[in-house]
Amino acid sequence: MNILVTGCAGFIGFHTVKFFLDKSKMQIIGIDNLNNYYDVKLKKERLKNLKKKNFIFINGDIKDKKKLEKIFKSNNIKYVIHLAAQAGVRYSINNPQTYFDNNILGFFNIIDLSKKYKIKHFIYASSSSVYGDSINFPLDETENTDRPLSFYAASKKCNEVMAYSYSNIYGLRSTGLRFFTVYGPMGRPDMSLYKFTDSIFRSKKIQLYNYGNHIRDFTYIDDITVAIFKLINRPPKQKVPHSIYNVGSDNPKSLKYYLKIIEKNCNKDAKVGYLGLQKGDVHKTHAGIDQLRSYIDYHPKTKIENGIKYFVKWYKKNLNIK
Repeated sequence: MNILVTGCAGFIGFHTVKFFLDKSKMQIIGIDNLNNYYDVKLKKERLKNLKKKNFIFINGDIKDKKKLEKIFKSNNIKYVIHLAAQAGVRYSINNPQTYFDNNILGFFNIIDLSKKYKIKHFIYASSSSVYGDSINFPLDETENTDRPLSFYAASKKCNEVMAYSYSNIYGLRSTGLRFFTVYGPMGRPDMSLYKFTDSIFRSKKIQLYNYGNHIRDFTYIDDITVAIFKLINRPPKQKVPHSIYNVGSDNPKSLKYYLKIIEKNCNKDAKVGYLGLQKGDVHKTHAGIDQLRSYIDYHPKTKIENGIKYFVKWYKKNLNIK
């Protein structure tokens, strides 16, 4: 069966494609526009790791519906894993237009073509940020998500609403995944793990927002890809065939503890400055994963101490640090 994975050169997209290629003989068609939101070299490095007979890479943009349609038409796509998006809560504060273009218009193009070409299962990335600053923990999928604190979060909430309507009107089987602070090797340079590790090795000061009092449900990348792999052949079957699942570790940690583990693995202390709460940031996330656990027997396996160790090992190798 042919699967289209959008954002295949991105962090989650790359790991998802690699997992599918390693675990199955499915034909994967990957699309990515290789934009310069962060160093394109890292995206190209990821793509080098995906060179296999059953993987086809297409340099394309999800905003280009005509090009997308050619991909659907000529590749007999049966499943879509939509991971392409403009990431970053803080970046969305000053650049809302790019979130509209990529996360709303681009999402529409993909879901509309998925409907047209009768896709068997449309899986898409949502985010824990849709919960806003909720105080009900662990966060449950039935929680009200009508008060996003950033335009990034609003764009992801919009995706969920659009997907539900397509499931309701056209019977498109779709599953939204609310990812919780995903981390791991080959992660984006704008993510906290990369920034903190990089700053420690370069003896630069790390700025901790909210005075380091954030609490996050850090989720290792392999636990994300396993969930997607298990879900691909499990489309929703209810009257309106649309499901939403939290994908997290169910084991939140403070940012201060997170930094302590990074320091331990770098064998070097961080220089730290403290800032107030940033606009759009939430204080705490904690994923309730009972629904996913009962549906696909989801059990996150990677402890944060090990996940950070794997990342720092990759970082040192990537930058030739002894």
